[in-house]
Amino acid sequence: MSETSETSETNEWQLTRTFRSTSGAVRWDSLGPPGQDPVVLLHGTPFSSYVWRAVARALARRHQVYVWDMPGYGASAKSAGQDVSLAAQGRVFTELLAHWDLAEPLVVAHDFGGAVALRAHLLHGARYRALALVDPVALAPWGSPFFRLVGEHAEVFEQLPPALHRALVREYVSSASSPGLHPAVLDQLVRPWLGDLGQAAFYRQIAQADQLHTDEVQDRYGEIAVPALVCWGQDDTWIPAAKGRELAARIPGARLETIAGAGHLVSEDAPAELTAVLAAFLQRPGNGPFRSRA
Repeated sequence: MSETSETSETNEWQLTRTFRSTSGAVRWDSLGPPGQDPVVLLHGTPFSSYVWRAVARALARRHQVYVWDMPGYGASAKSAGQDVSLAAQGRVFTELLAHWDLAEPLVVAHDFGGAVALRAHLLHGARYRALALVDPVALAPWGSPFFRLVGEHAEVFEQLPPALHRALVREYVSSASSPGLHPAVLDQLVRPWLGDLGQAAFYRQIAQADQLHTDEVQDRYGEIAVPALVCWGQDDTWIPAAKGRELAARIPGARLETIAGAGHLVSEDAPAELTAVLAAFLQRPGNGPFRSRA
């Protein structure tokens, strides 16, 4: 893709609708024909629905695809004292499903979004027709040394000069990709975390990232009874692929698919490969053979 087309695509990704959640205004949108099988995409941290743009547009050929920015992320509300914890996000996702009137959607969740989808399902009774987890935060221990350092000293990092903060966030986000991110993509992923509001929000979401929120549910993964796919970037340096194998073994009947050449941000590193895997799973989540390439 040329630099011009990538920049144009970046500028075209807009969420046009708003839902007033218990953790602030959530920006969301839907793609594809209304009435088709619904698919909901959940992003992770420190990202936004933007990382799903290519996958969402491809899946929208056969599905009605719902995308949203979690409170405190992307285009959604950011405010001092805001609860952006995994516990809060799980509740907000449950609220959104009710707002959308989706009884049993197909759910695809990346990174922290995986923990959000798992908590909503196991703790809040959210029902899914199938669940695909892409490099999810799901099993302890998680969080890099950098992530833990920032979480323990968020109030110090919040005071970084803007230029240093920008450089730190760019380096951190870049490390989620194995082959490297297009400059326009990196700019888009970093932009929500800039300025006074964005800088405070960046460190707030890390400070509230408590492993207790996955400890609460990880011993219950054996209760998941819907068709499940665990998908992992083979070159993920944030969460090693071994965690994917462990997670798939904990979920009854889960299928494991690894994607070569992709890091943690699989939807950016290998969007075509990921779309093919997800499309095949979503079209027949509980039926027919599905070859695992673990």
